[in-house]
Amino acid sequence: MADHDHPHDHDHDDDHEGDDEALEREARRLVALSRIRQYGDPVLRMRAREVEGVDDDLRRLIERMTELMHEAKGVGLAATQVGVLSRLFVFVDEGEDRVLVNPVIATRSSDTDRDDEGCLSLRDVLVPVERSNAVTIQGLDAAGERLELTLELPSARVVQHELDHLDGVLIIDRTDEESRRAALATLRPQPVLGAR
Repeated sequence: MADHDHPHDHDHDDDHEGDDEALEREARRLVALSRIRQYGDPVLRMRAREVEGVDDDLRRLIERMTELMHEAKGVGLAATQVGVLSRLFVFVDEGEDRVLVNPVIATRSSDTDRDDEGCLSLRDVLVPVERSNAVTIQGLDAAGERLELTLELPSARVVQHELDHLDGVLIIDRTDEESRRAALATLRPQPVLGAR
């Protein structure tokens, strides 16, 4: 999930060093985004499989995904977004990096909130999505230990978004028809003038 509240870290220094750092951060963000599967990639529509066991390979994947999420300026990243059909995602909860393997929502609040969501796999798209205000989610952590988290907004929104990814569901599937049409127009490749 994209962090649309802070899309870019801009230094307001007038010196070139600050500009160079900002350019370098933006370049790292773009490189990270290029490593994340984008809308149209069939893997984003596939349902991920249960993880059989947490091992060193999975922990390395979790590390890579966490690093990629931060470099891309995101607040969540599902395994399917990096082309891995495994039920796991990483996310930031109150400044702390978290991972959930084989996540399942145990309970969700009946009260909901509608807010704009962005996605690292649907660049330049923000659409309103209604989500439960609070959820209790269960799964395994990076050590393979059972984990249960009770989360409220904004973390509750993030885990619902990432869990959708593991089921092949995107934010454009969860928004209203008008917002969906506008998003698809943004995502569709634009025709090149003069091309036949």
